Amino acid sequence: MTETQREQMEFDVVIVGGGVAGLSAAIRLKQQAEKEAQEINVCIIEKGSEIGAHILSGAVIDPVALNELFPKWKDQGAPLKQPVTKEKFLFLTKNSAFRLPLPKAMKNHGNFVASLGLLTRWLGDRAEEMGVEIFPGFGASEILYDENNRVIGIATGNMGVNKDGTPGPNFEPGVELIATYTLFAEGCRGSLSEQIKERFNLCDGSENQTYGLGVKELWEVAPEQQKPGEVIHTIGWPLTSDVYGGSFLYHLENGQVAVGFITGLDYANPYISPFDEMQRFKTHPSVKPTFAGAKRISYGARALNEGGFQSIPKLVFPGGALIGACAGFMNVPRIKGSHTAMKSAMVAADAVFNAISGSKPDVVDEYPNELNKSWAWKELHLARNIRPSFKWGLWLGLILSALDTYIFCGHAPWTLKHHGSDRAEMLRASKPRKIDYPKPDGILTFDRLSSVYISGTAHEENQPCHLKLKDDTVPVATNLVLYDGPEARYCPAGVYEFVDGDGNDGLKHRLQINFANCLHCKTCDIKDPAGNIIWSVPEGGGGPNYPNM
Repeated sequence: MTETQREQMEFDVVIVGGGVAGLSAAIRLKQQAEKEAQEINVCIIEKGSEIGAHILSGAVIDPVALNELFPKWKDQGAPLKQPVTKEKFLFLTKNSAFRLPLPKAMKNHGNFVASLGLLTRWLGDRAEEMGVEIFPGFGASEILYDENNRVIGIATGNMGVNKDGTPGPNFEPGVELIATYTLFAEGCRGSLSEQIKERFNLCDGSENQTYGLGVKELWEVAPEQQKPGEVIHTIGWPLTSDVYGGSFLYHLENGQVAVGFITGLDYANPYISPFDEMQRFKTHPSVKPTFAGAKRISYGARALNEGGFQSIPKLVFPGGALIGACAGFMNVPRIKGSHTAMKSAMVAADAVFNAISGSKPDVVDEYPNELNKSWAWKELHLARNIRPSFKWGLWLGLILSALDTYIFCGHAPWTLKHHGSDRAEMLRASKPRKIDYPKPDGILTFDRLSSVYISGTAHEENQPCHLKLKDDTVPVATNLVLYDGPEARYCPAGVYEFVDGDGNDGLKHRLQINFANCLHCKTCDIKDPAGNIIWSVPEGGGGPNYPNM
């Protein structure tokens, strides 16, 4: 079999991505088919080694969408066991913590501190029980079109390809998955989703998307530090007032604490390292005691959409739709997106089922029309002004957010705009201050490589690098010269490293890409100042293997 001879499989619906959105769509399709006594063939492609392997979130989960999908989820053993019992919202200075009033959007009564990875695995089991075909370990690398520019499915990536792109001894060509409709549920900055947006101009009329990078660790803490159900959010230190971001401390069941730090990727100072900001945060006097006698057991990082309502693109195109985080359904002030992602998927599934049962239109307009009537759309609309308020800095952002929240209750007669692209906000290295991050102690604070080690990240190293440079000269000639090599700082996995040149090209330095470390966070695809890095799907099954993040 040659590379061009790919096996084909046909389905009614192919879903790219096995997160909560993709699984919710598949489950809803099967539920509707059972209700109407019809057959529907649904397939999910997941690039992680198993369902949940690439899932990372805080997470405090609002069960509102789960209640709709599985009204008896408690009896069915869903892994939402620890309700939120106590909440704090703190403003940090270097040595002090000041308690702030808890905004309505951040109140979590009725929500659960949980692992989104475990919930995803539970949804995966339910989907398989209902007959959904799930193929983990296969990355969707190509979108398939017919002669009329209609999406007709996807192709998985080839396996066993050598570094030079030639077929290796264990080469296996990808498989073409043909579908009546294809739903893209790849999560934030999905590689195929971005291609779809560009090809069909889906972002015309919407605001530029803006992103944050969440860096998270999971710890087992000492019994005296366990406070099951306690939720703490902070703003302020260690970030300066011109950088958007904050932290979370979530006390789960079984003596575990999730700690995370989110840095808005619209930061201007090229010397900022989101990974090191997170390490520094843990040393604060109000935070450090939590980790006395504790053990770090997992680490990960992921970019998240922060554009909100005004950055949601058009959701449908000929042959398919965008659902979940790849479309940007995150409520930033609530620091939640799983419930809205699930709702978008369920609405899309209802619309696609009706389309398959009816005239099979090229564009399933019922999906955005019905989503516009849903609680998810209303929730995102009410939150639309919070994130762009902070483009003018922390203090004005707090004032504008308070005005929008407490005076207008989300119904302000205006919609604020975001700044330009995150990468365009970066200043040249000659202007901002350098940041002297303290060396890790290996007890409370750590380096990147030891962190990547406990993420379970692995890639087949004899494959082509999945981090593509549009121009090989840009990292040294532009980024290193103008921005002092920010790749080495914005990446939370140590993928990008400037090393001494080999002398063959006369350059003193070169960029070394350690792609085997890649956590699939997509930050490089977002923040590279020249837009020179393209994140593409590596060989299926590669990347992190998060147990319960």
